[in-house]
Amino acid sequence: MVRPDQVVIDRTAAWLHGVDVHLYAEHDGVPSVETCALRWRPRTTRAGVDGRSRDLQPTDVTVLGGVRVTTALRTALDLGCCLRRREGFAAMTALARLDGFTQQDVVRQLGRYRRRRGVIQLRELAGLLDPRVESQREAWVLLAIADAGLPLPEPQFWIVIDGVPTYRLDFAYPRLRVCVEYDGVEAHEKTAEQRDRDRVRRRWLRDHGWSVIVVRNGDFSDDRLSCWLARVRAALVPAYSNRRW
Repeated sequence: MVRPDQVVIDRTAAWLHGVDVHLYAEHDGVPSVETCALRWRPRTTRAGVDGRSRDLQPTDVTVLGGVRVTTALRTALDLGCCLRRREGFAAMTALARLDGFTQQDVVRQLGRYRRRRGVIQLRELAGLLDPRVESQREAWVLLAIADAGLPLPEPQFWIVIDGVPTYRLDFAYPRLRVCVEYDGVEAHEKTAEQRDRDRVRRRWLRDHGWSVIVVRNGDFSDDRLSCWLARVRAALVPAYSNRRW
């Protein structure tokens, strides 16, 4: 389906790299294959292919399964421009985690995108990129915290007990003992063992002075988003101040 003078790009490229950013509803059909023409070549008009034109350098292209595809880094940069903000950030984060490129690698490429549509969004997202974030919705949590003007937490922070890393927190403010966790599985869908493990873990954290803020699947819009962000903001106010007035 992909001609030799075409390169697979964007969401299709991400899928080939191991990151699925298609919408849930699109899995009931067959999404169009997204490609671009190499320089001086016409874009494809084949059915089932979303053909575009894009200026690619040789270092932007790799080969996967005999098909020319944009590299993980180039794919992340493109998706940071062309996807909606949360989905774009999640895609960039997932590709960075799988491929090993860093925030600095992304920032070094931004000059090439100077006049491209979506570059303002890309610049903002690049400054937040952290490959330690482990899931799409965790990326959404981090982005929501940043958008609220709150300090950025440390992703994947380990609680060490008696010298042994015991509890790993999605996001933590260690000095204030505040953690934010994304719980993507509804309570009724968990096994009894998983529920017990969550209770033990969160009880230990609270017993040792931690504020535990849990974000769930439906907490990214309207009042529910504002509610947990307000809890984070309140928890980040130290209980003690050394000011006299």
